[in-house]
Amino acid sequence: MSSSSLRSMLTQAAVIGVSEARARIFGHVLNPTGQRSAHKILRKKFIGEKVASWYPNDIQKEDPSVVARKEQERLSKLEMLKRRGKGPPKKGHGKRAAKRKKDK
Repeated sequence: MSSSSLRSMLTQAAVIGVSEARARIFGHVLNPTGQRSAHKILRKKFIGEKVASWYPNDIQKEDPSVVARKEQERLSKLEMLKRRGKGPPKKGHGKRAAKRKKDK
């Protein structure tokens, strides 16, 4: 009885030793408990630099003429809305101000 338990302990120790040696030789990560780890994700190369190099620099932020044109378009649209009466209300004349005046 004791010889079989001793033999099983020896074989188990040998298997553990072989698996540790194999992991050390081939550069694997030993995970005897089988818990989840981030090793699979962390061993991949980072791709952020490569993906960022695919796209050119942002022209809209660098060129002041583009920014000025967008601002001019925004102001003209706002003026057109105001002429139709659809623009933003003056300060203190909005929906919340109207509710506050009703309550008082």
